[in-house]
Amino acid sequence: MEQKPIKPTHSIKINELIKFSEKTIKITKGNYLFQEGMTAEGLYIIISGKVQISKITSDGQELTFRICSQDDIVGEAILFSYSSRYLLTAKVIEDGEVALIRKDILEDELFKNSSLAFEFMKWMSDQYRKTQTKFRDLILHGKKGALFSTLIRMTNSYGVQQRNGILIDLPITNQELANFCGTSRESVNRALSELKKDGILSTNKGKITIHNLQYLKDEICCEDCPAIYCNIE
Repeated sequence: MEQKPIKPTHSIKINELIKFSEKTIKITKGNYLFQEGMTAEGLYIIISGKVQISKITSDGQELTFRICSQDDIVGEAILFSYSSRYLLTAKVIEDGEVALIRKDILEDELFKNSSLAFEFMKWMSDQYRKTQTKFRDLILHGKKGALFSTLIRMTNSYGVQQRNGILIDLPITNQELANFCGTSRESVNRALSELKKDGILSTNKGKITIHNLQYLKDEICCEDCPAIYCNIE
């Protein structure tokens, strides 16, 4: 049975936010919605497609934070900030469309609409909590633990139950996995080879099937956080 997509906070009325948008923009795989350091136009609501949010470290290494899809909001860190530049990079990984909402317009609406402001604050709190748990896993459990944590999160976001396990219905390369874990592709290659050898997972056409999810959870002493926080969206 296919799992329903997990969204950060269901209470935000996306349609209510979209009505404040200045325009909609077609996005194409491989292009950037914005890059770190660029002057910020505003924030974006994803109507369709997928966008990867990441940061490039000082040594050139890419660290991926999340993959955003329909109804997700990106670029939110610019709100109520003195900085007019984006802090992260948003790369399009699947063609689609986004709506642009100017920073000043949304800030004005949040000041005037206490109900919308409250829901937006809850959504921001969810994002902060999710980021905290990702860094916790990386710091406490090392590179291999970060990989296990990422795989668990992916089953919550894109998992489809199969007879032999949970298919992560998202094509992803070992380098992209490494970017989520803050490690090298070679380290991910070795870890995945061990997991395949032990029958914990298998791969087919760029997609991973987890055969023993409990093993991954046990290895990182998983606290079974709600899936609304334990995901990559």
